[in-house]
Amino acid sequence: MILIISKNKEATTDEVIKWLFILGKKFIRVNEDEVFEIKIKEKRVYIESTKNSFFVDDISSVWYRRGGLKFKRNHYENLSVDIHMSEYQHWLEDYVIKMLESKRHINKQSNCYVNKLLVLKKAEIIGLDVPTYYLAENTDDIQLGKTIVKPITGNPTLESIRENSYGVMYTTVIDKYTKDNFFISFFQEKIEKNFEIRTFYLNGKCWSMAVFSQNDGQTEIDYRKYNDENPNRNVPYDLPSTVEEKIHQLMLSLDLNCGSIDFIKSKNQFYFLEVNPVGQFLNVSKTCNYFLDKEIAEYL
Repeated sequence: MILIISKNKEATTDEVIKWLFILGKKFIRVNEDEVFEIKIKEKRVYIESTKNSFFVDDISSVWYRRGGLKFKRNHYENLSVDIHMSEYQHWLEDYVIKMLESKRHINKQSNCYVNKLLVLKKAEIIGLDVPTYYLAENTDDIQLGKTIVKPITGNPTLESIRENSYGVMYTTVIDKYTKDNFFISFFQEKIEKNFEIRTFYLNGKCWSMAVFSQNDGQTEIDYRKYNDENPNRNVPYDLPSTVEEKIHQLMLSLDLNCGSIDFIKSKNQFYFLEVNPVGQFLNVSKTCNYFLDKEIAEYL
């Protein structure tokens, strides 16, 4: 039995499930709104929600896409007892998650988020080209027009519940100085690019797509500012084998067997930007006819 841990209305998950139906594979899909109870049946660990239930040892492979397993906790009036039992429940939950992660898997709930700063440091050690970067709390020493600012985290979305809206934090070129200090932020050298590259990595293999974003003012700095009226040209691309080998070494060092990776091609250099273990890859798959959804289904 295949376990898929995802979110409601997650399109990538839907596409992989279509292939699982075609391949005749049994699966359970768990979404972020499910809450499980840990039980014991027939001396076996069994988890159950209002939608799904299964024995942990019946699961043969796991795909962690997004979301995560959530567990119901009992609470007790006596504070000391409540704290004590909460610790017991924590270790039971940890046991279930770790047992599932010991199966054949694609990504893990326990390391679905990576520290960008540590990733860049490891990428440098492995030998990937990385644009010069630093942390700062003011713009005093910044070269205007030659420095970009971006989140230290992955790709955060700012949501406003009151206004029922959200905003995305895009990469931005610094074009003016500020008077006041601000929270420590991530700055990086602006690389003049030939094009960008989005690479999907799965268990030692890479599939890449070149994104010609530099010819459009809207997407030149951050191609995620999609121009729907005049989309960027995207084509299949082969990274040099030396770069792909370094990607493999980096992913092994991060204990990741899947992820979406961004590069900038500048003259003869390939600049590594970041890796997102649960990044989108359907665009790469469909544009380049890579059938990555099928690759995932077959691996599971």
